[in-house]
Amino acid sequence: MSSTLFRTKKVEQSILDTEEPEHALRKSLSALDLTVFGVGVIIGTGIFVLTGTVAKNNAGPAVALAFVAAGVACALAALCYAEFASTVPVAGSAYTFSYASLGELPAWIIGWDLVLEFALGTAVVAVGWSGYIQSLMDNAGWELPAALGSREGADGFGFDILAAALVLVLTAILVIGMKLSARITSVVVAIKVAVVLTVIIAGAFFIEGKNYDPFIPKAQAVEAGDTLQAPLIQLMFGWAPSNFGVMGIFTAASVVFFAFIGFDVVATAAEETRNPQRDMPRGILGSLIICTTLYVLVSIVVTGMQNYSRLSVDAPLADAFKETGHPWFAGFISFGAAVGLTTVCMILLLGQTRVFFAMSRDGLLPRFFSHVHPRFKTPHRPTILLGVIIAIVAGFTPLTELAALVNIGTLFAFVVVAIGVIILRRTRPDLHRSFRTPWVPVIPILSVCASLWLMINLPAETWLRFAVWMAAGIVVYFLYGRSHSRLAHRRGEAVPGDAAPPQGRDA
Repeated sequence: MSSTLFRTKKVEQSILDTEEPEHALRKSLSALDLTVFGVGVIIGTGIFVLTGTVAKNNAGPAVALAFVAAGVACALAALCYAEFASTVPVAGSAYTFSYASLGELPAWIIGWDLVLEFALGTAVVAVGWSGYIQSLMDNAGWELPAALGSREGADGFGFDILAAALVLVLTAILVIGMKLSARITSVVVAIKVAVVLTVIIAGAFFIEGKNYDPFIPKAQAVEAGDTLQAPLIQLMFGWAPSNFGVMGIFTAASVVFFAFIGFDVVATAAEETRNPQRDMPRGILGSLIICTTLYVLVSIVVTGMQNYSRLSVDAPLADAFKETGHPWFAGFISFGAAVGLTTVCMILLLGQTRVFFAMSRDGLLPRFFSHVHPRFKTPHRPTILLGVIIAIVAGFTPLTELAALVNIGTLFAFVVVAIGVIILRRTRPDLHRSFRTPWVPVIPILSVCASLWLMINLPAETWLRFAVWMAAGIVVYFLYGRSHSRLAHRRGEAVPGDAAPPQGRDA
């Protein structure tokens, strides 16, 4: 059984599969497109939404240090992703990388994890976008009915109609084609970067030094009985977690880490890139460097404009300008944030559908979803299915619960990719690597350690939910994926309970 569970798919076979006409994606992206995608997805909820939450609840003005800590962890992982994405330029990101290095079961686990990560990430951003749209509507004197603008209607029912509508519109755009998505993203990213620069430059004039005192607020211990809401380190090591202080910075880093997941989404577009060996490392590393710098500057400015304890949770940047008596800036930021968050939502949805597509092309999910549209050459079937599901999730689920679950899924993927780099270096030293992660195995090991540290700073409740999702994935694999694997049938392996080998065009 172990030989079938850990069978690996050769890199050459993965690349060969991308050439099948009915399952081939159109190659239309350049290095600039990838960088724009990266900036477009990274700059989003982390700045426009989560900054206020973590500053108010976890780190105070030291939220800037939390962004630095999360950025360092991402940089280590980005080096590993860059090597894999340029060596195995196939849709699926960490799922495809794991299949080539760790084996089928680990690949399935990481693919199942990525489906959750990108799906919930899309929902989180859609909820944040809805918050900014409603802020703009409030400025104009318009107000949605409570049951359609939030999750707390008068009768207890609530559905965020704006968040759900955004996901459905973006689903339609992704079905039409990648080039259209890239063009829309380029325009929107220009607007978003202009907003971020406005916050940094204009906000610098309204900074008051007293708002930085104290820069690292005094630690406040979490009550002992609140273990499910406390970071996991309380359960593992007996340490008393805190909302502020040095430990609060690391807790905040594990939350704002959500803001950096964009570069691994870039890796999912490797198969649709014209020259992935050259352009994937540039897109991944370039976008991460640009965005980390902007994140740190924005968080310093915002916490200097308004005391961290009074920052808004839903729209902290816009409301900080309102607090200083400059509503025009607030309206401009709300508009830019609302527009900018659309690209984040779209690119996360793009990444999720590509992982699902890659898994179905390998037979681990129904092959029905691996056929591309005859005209648009996009995976339209999984895009439509997942778009509808995510729209429903975005309408009903609170933002804070979604964000934490997305983070743990991303960090888990980082751990697997870093380990995969070490293994593939040993098992396939002959592979041509246009980009090589420096100082292997030191950098991958540091990436694993940094990711695990952020993971154990997440709430134990998040771990429980993640474990339930992973357990469900294992069940699905043994009931369906293992017996329908194309790799197994290519090798003629007989697995107990196997389905008959696929016939015809699905063979």
